[in-house]
Amino acid sequence: MPFDKSRLPSRHVSVGPERAPHRSYFYAMGLSAEDIARPFVGVVSAGNDSAPCNTALDAQADVAREGVIEAGGTPRRFNTITVTDGIAMGHQGMKSSLVSREVIADSIELSVRGHCYDALVGFAGCDKSLPGMMMAMLRLNVPSVFVYGGSILPGRFRGRDVTVKDVFEAVGQHAAGRCPLEELIALEKVACPGHGACGGQYTANTMACVAEAIGLSLPGANMAPAPYPERMEIAREAGRAVMRLLERNLRPRDICTRAAFANAARVVAATGGSTNAALHLPALANEAGIRFTLADVAELFRTTPYIADLQPGGRYVARDLHAAGGVQMVMKTLLDGGFLDGDCLTVTGRTLGEMLRGLAWRSDQDVIRPVSNPLSPTGGVVALSGSLAPDGAIVKVAGMTSLVFEGPARCFDCEEEAFAAVEGRTIREGEVIVIRYEGPRGGPGMREMLATTAALYGQGLGDRVALVTDGRFSGATRGFCIGHVGPEAADGGPIALVEDGDRIRIDAEAGTIDLLVSDEVLAARRARWQPRQHDYQSGALWRYAKTVGPAHEGAVTHPGAAAETHCFADI
Repeated sequence: MPFDKSRLPSRHVSVGPERAPHRSYFYAMGLSAEDIARPFVGVVSAGNDSAPCNTALDAQADVAREGVIEAGGTPRRFNTITVTDGIAMGHQGMKSSLVSREVIADSIELSVRGHCYDALVGFAGCDKSLPGMMMAMLRLNVPSVFVYGGSILPGRFRGRDVTVKDVFEAVGQHAAGRCPLEELIALEKVACPGHGACGGQYTANTMACVAEAIGLSLPGANMAPAPYPERMEIAREAGRAVMRLLERNLRPRDICTRAAFANAARVVAATGGSTNAALHLPALANEAGIRFTLADVAELFRTTPYIADLQPGGRYVARDLHAAGGVQMVMKTLLDGGFLDGDCLTVTGRTLGEMLRGLAWRSDQDVIRPVSNPLSPTGGVVALSGSLAPDGAIVKVAGMTSLVFEGPARCFDCEEEAFAAVEGRTIREGEVIVIRYEGPRGGPGMREMLATTAALYGQGLGDRVALVTDGRFSGATRGFCIGHVGPEAADGGPIALVEDGDRIRIDAEAGTIDLLVSDEVLAARRARWQPRQHDYQSGALWRYAKTVGPAHEGAVTHPGAAAETHCFADI
């Protein structure tokens, strides 16, 4: 049907005699007058050659263009960046990872604002591109559909499924003399067999689940692995769907209410998802003008059963979750158990409850359990607070057997120092490794610590030490690893005052993390403490450090929709 562009952003570049110069550019690109009269739909891809997470995205985005055209729109393709964590991990490059989330959101915002697009379809694959793209959708508030490019299939090594997590852990085994170099090389060659993001319930798959749970993705779209042919029809339908949203003027902030964020947090907990979700959900909420902090996420985690047996704590990967019914089956189980709000809207135009009504429980699978027989009665991710983390911290407990740890601190002021100690076999059983000045401001960039945690696990110390940091952990991390400690060391948080030998007690059952040092001693240390200058005194990391907020509020760099005086979609 014809669209009235009189209230759409694209009228500013396509309607009226004064826009003749603008239209001349569109004619130069082969558009017809009819094409120019249609709504302009931005089709953004995070596709690139940096890693297999992203290599299938551009082809999917091109198919989405066809869906837009079929439904009466004019697609406008563009790309954004990614920083792929698996390649950035374990060195200074990881400081760029979380910063890239903001750059992705900003770059999409600027492209859409500059060219006055009326709607948006986004394709993402690696960890930060998922929240970054959804942040842009909420910030712009034009009708939007998010599409995950799909996970990688597991590799096969010596008769078992493997993922990149196994390679990281094999590095530690090699350092401990328990994995010959030729075995490590053989494993690295088969662990990642093709296109797609990391296969376990790490950050990419966690945020893909969030995208369905929050209502921004089509039902059943995101768990299909990247190599599956059905991904192309999903892409085409996303192009059609965004046009239906445009016709109804159904926008992301209509869909992503506070109740929708609560639903998403429960899905993360139920699937034993990445601790990074506790960083990204508050950031997404900020874009919608909703205050939704780590404390809010934690309460939902605490009251949600853990029902999906996924790696790294469990047995299965995204391919298996897809075969078992995907995110929709997880949500149906939670909804029937009274854990989700079924009145939340989705990009289908229907409510979550309406969308799930006809879905039947699959008794032929054991990836997802009923809520009456969970893996654990509380979520696979737990928030902590206490004298070491007054603003909170977070730990992934999925697959862990012991939830209490106490030991002497072993302090490091950057990840490289800690990794060297692990590689040098100087870490002792029972210690609490403290890695600080790796927070959003202090790093800067809040690095993930998978290289260090995986090496510990590979050496057999994974459940015999604890690790505490104001930085982050990969979704592939397992063991007693506590991240997001706030306030961070750079802001003078208690983690900056810890000294070697101080006893730290962590109780994930009670939700506490305490530094067992008297107030008098801490006061004396605080009087001596001096802020530590990081090594990035220019460029993007410097600018990020100057603007980033605390982790418990999402490590965001601007005030969000709560401070808006106007919304882009209404220009």
